[in-house]
Amino acid sequence: MKYHQIPNSLFIKNRKKFMAQMAPKSIAVFNSNDIYPISADSTMPFEQHRDIFYLSGADQEETILILFPDAMDAKHKDVLFVRETNAHIAVWEGEKLTKEKATEVSGIQTIYWLSDFDKVFFDLMTEAETVYFNTNEHYRQAVELQTREDRFILECKRKYPAHKVAKSFPILQNIRGVKEPEELELMQTACNITEKGFRRLLQFVEPGVWEYEIEAELLHEFVRNRSKGFAYPPIIASGNNANVLHYLENNKQCKDGDMILMDVAAEYANYSSDLTRTIPVNGRYTNRQKAVYNAVLRVKNEATKLLVPGTLWAEYHKECGKLMTSELLGLGLLDKADVQNEDPDWPAYKQYFMHGTSHHIGLNTHDYGELKTPMKANMVFTVEPGIYIPEEKMGVRLEDDVVIQESGEPFNLMKNIPIEVEEIEGLMAK
Repeated sequence: MKYHQIPNSLFIKNRKKFMAQMAPKSIAVFNSNDIYPISADSTMPFEQHRDIFYLSGADQEETILILFPDAMDAKHKDVLFVRETNAHIAVWEGEKLTKEKATEVSGIQTIYWLSDFDKVFFDLMTEAETVYFNTNEHYRQAVELQTREDRFILECKRKYPAHKVAKSFPILQNIRGVKEPEELELMQTACNITEKGFRRLLQFVEPGVWEYEIEAELLHEFVRNRSKGFAYPPIIASGNNANVLHYLENNKQCKDGDMILMDVAAEYANYSSDLTRTIPVNGRYTNRQKAVYNAVLRVKNEATKLLVPGTLWAEYHKECGKLMTSELLGLGLLDKADVQNEDPDWPAYKQYFMHGTSHHIGLNTHDYGELKTPMKANMVFTVEPGIYIPEEKMGVRLEDDVVIQESGEPFNLMKNIPIEVEEIEGLMAK
């Protein structure tokens, strides 16, 4: 791994939080992700399942975590199974977790080789009454393939039909949404790496540059600072491309007079950052561009102030809609009749701002976290309003990542990343 080793105290705390919410005599199982094939002998780079990482810190394929707080033998309250390494694997694939290293990384004392899983699991299931399965119930999930977790669940139900079944997701949804101080530190590191990439771009962008060249500059800066790279597929959208919300081609030349909407950010230690900035190709915003940009910035600043403990996500978005409606009226994009006659299910402002303002962020860019209960301190949200005007061939979105505080305004993890018009123009002019 490129990142510095994370203190295992984080994962010990996370396991304690999860086990505290488990039913009596229950066992929970978490599987690592598969390595996904492309074709022939090619595979996609391995990405660890964020849940097993959150609970163990194990960042390796073919890993299984068991949590069993009521185990008769105390050594089986938490158990990690890892792939047995050997000299052949070391030569061809490099170092893998030894039992000693697995304990050092996770804080788990009982480590078995994966080949022992069936025997150990059978023994533990004779003591358990309920098994927690880790199903994916995230509100944005759209998974079509069968995962390693899915295969385990089917096999477990076949072998142990008399056991009761429970879901891990509600517990994870509850505990993963509120970040520990160590997690906030990792997310700050990801944001700091993102800042370095963005500042590099301000010296690089000029008329004639290609979107993919900007992508390459960012990747260079991210990787040289211990990131694997982008936290999500980078959006580098110049001119009218900014009106495609998930524009990923990044293959157009940036023209004099256009703006570039860049939704790009680094990951660090599997934690995401999520940044959007919109900059002028030639280093100077036109008056119209500046007016739209500052309207978005005002919405972002006011929306940020609304992220306080007790706020409901649905009500927050309604208030953000009101803020945006006011700005669109000021820009002449809406008139009073548009607002008076709007469809409550699709308000008038949605013509120019069709996505949400905020989402949880953490180990996933669209992270776990409660959405139907009041917000809590140490939840981390993006704030990302935008105005998209296809008829003017421009789109502006601005986004920062903020931590809800016990009192007062949220703490902006991206407070040092330039966002004001004058600062961006000044840095691009150097």
